[in-house]
Amino acid sequence: MTLGSQNPRRIAFFGGTFDPVHLGHLEIAAKARRALQLDEIIFMPCKQSPHKESGPQASDDDRLQMLHLATQNFPWARVSDFELKNPPPSFTWKTLTSLKPELPHPHKLFLLIGLDQWESLPRWQHPEKIAQLVDFIVVGRDGTPQERANYRAHFLSGDHPASASAIRTALSQKETPSWLQPETLTYVREHGLYL
Repeated sequence: MTLGSQNPRRIAFFGGTFDPVHLGHLEIAAKARRALQLDEIIFMPCKQSPHKESGPQASDDDRLQMLHLATQNFPWARVSDFELKNPPPSFTWKTLTSLKPELPHPHKLFLLIGLDQWESLPRWQHPEKIAQLVDFIVVGRDGTPQERANYRAHFLSGDHPASASAIRTALSQKETPSWLQPETLTYVREHGLYL
């Protein structure tokens, strides 16, 4: 290494509704961090996904607080409220373009997504702009991801059974759901979420 040079900081963005954040999200993030030697993963809850008709059930503030609780013991995790502070819907290319100048230099950017999102990527707004900014980390349970020309992608297998919709259903029926950290479950119950 020459004097004054430094390795790029490897930073991944992990977006979603996180309604609520669960052990599956954390396992995916930890697996990606190990596989790609990431320095930091930024969890970014969106106000309203452009790919979903309805918004999250929990409030922006509640989802943000649950993420802080869920990631508090992971020094490599950071939570950003950038998309929550901006008008919906949240478009990934806009977020990345806006945040890139604020990141430490030098850096290498990644975007952590599921296989379903990778397959729907051509329907995203300006996917070609996203591809210019990041390497994709694609995690999927089933199926074989298809490579795309001019898209840098790393494919990881993931088989965690967690489901946010199943968690919300269990909570609405006053059952104790699997796949939630104790701190998150305590927060959900103290604030009467998903009832």
